Amino acid sequence: MTIQLIFLFIFKTTLIAAWSSSFTSSNGLNTRAAEGTMSMKIFDWKKRADTATAELLNDVENTEFTFDNLHPAPGSRKRRTRKGRGIAAGQGASCGFGMRGQRSRSGPGVRAGFEGGQQPLYRRLPKFVGRPTGPGHTKTLYNVIKLEELNGVAAGETVNFASLLEAKAITKSKLQIHKIVGGKGDFTAKDITVQAHAFTKAAKAAIEAAGGKCELLKRTTGEVIAA
Repeated sequence: MTIQLIFLFIFKTTLIAAWSSSFTSSNGLNTRAAEGTMSMKIFDWKKRADTATAELLNDVENTEFTFDNLHPAPGSRKRRTRKGRGIAAGQGASCGFGMRGQRSRSGPGVRAGFEGGQQPLYRRLPKFVGRPTGPGHTKTLYNVIKLEELNGVAAGETVNFASLLEAKAITKSKLQIHKIVGGKGDFTAKDITVQAHAFTKAAKAAIEAAGGKCELLKRTTGEVIAA
């Protein structure tokens, strides 16, 4: 009994040592890449069997990449699925489109939003005033600056969003274009030049009535395009 235990222990020790000493199988599918500063796991089984390719890819310090030896990483590019070439290919006969029906025919199929004749979602939802929906409807979002926020500007000065923010008359905004609108308070600033991307009619009339001037800015560059 003791001799059998000794032989069993020797056999297990030899087996574990042989397994840990090598990661290379006979066909090369489990070949471990060369140890170095950088190693890349190869997922393509054909490239994984080629140990020379693995060593070349991992030897970055001694390899000069040119247009002749550049190629996609192994396993990153997959061949397209060939449909309609027999059932053995996996996508033969109906090519994954089912047996029959409108969606299995050639052509564009049904239009976007069509639900087979029932009331579609865009007609079931309620519509809100001021929020147009559907293609072609756009709405420009402005950062609103009220007229009473300009009251701290001295006469003869030029004011814009940056100067107001620096004077802490307004807070910062996520929007990049700004619009001057009339507020509830009184506008007391005199003889100032206001720069913004848009003005309401009431705000522009109030500024010009106080001896000021409105300068329209370009949305993309911020340059003055009209005064």
